Amino acid sequence: MAVKSSGTLRRREVVSTLLSNRGELLVIAGLGAPAWDITAIGDHPRNLPLWGGMGSAAAIGLGLALAQPSKPVLVITGDGEMLMGIGSLATIAVAKPANLSVVVLDNEHYGETGMQRTHTGFGVDLAAMARGAGIPRVSTIRKEDEVAPLRALIHECSGPLFAQVKIDAESLKLVLPPREGALLQARMRESLLGPEAHLA
Repeated sequence: MAVKSSGTLRRREVVSTLLSNRGELLVIAGLGAPAWDITAIGDHPRNLPLWGGMGSAAAIGLGLALAQPSKPVLVITGDGEMLMGIGSLATIAVAKPANLSVVVLDNEHYGETGMQRTHTGFGVDLAAMARGAGIPRVSTIRKEDEVAPLRALIHECSGPLFAQVKIDAESLKLVLPPREGALLQARMRESLLGPEAHLA
């Protein structure tokens, strides 16, 4: 995994490692770059990339984890999106879904609105906020050799887990998932439930 000259990790290489040999993993991606990242690795029926609802990725992941307790659920989102939905960390800590992991790709910028700096660029510590909320497994990932162990922890389902991954603020080619929310929801439901997904 290459590291940019900034000394931080490259987002798509991090995501590629986290989604390798994914098995039963269900993935929610926050709007913008995280959605493009999971799609660049390969579109999948168990991916739910968000096209809107900024701040809702962790909350949606919580709902999915509670509904599917036997399957690992991974939320991949950005620092700006997580800052908007920061209250969801307290709810996750109280609900204690062992199968839920939240990974924040933190480039310290709002990538979708012009690369303005987010609060993490001014010292706000998302990992400390998650720890303060009561999430038991919290880490800050800065090095290449920390990413594969994070992937292993995600599949252990001994969470809830929160990881802040410091990544480079690079601009990458957009790789867009399907735009239709009903299609994205229906294909995940069908993948999970099979023929029962079509029953009234």
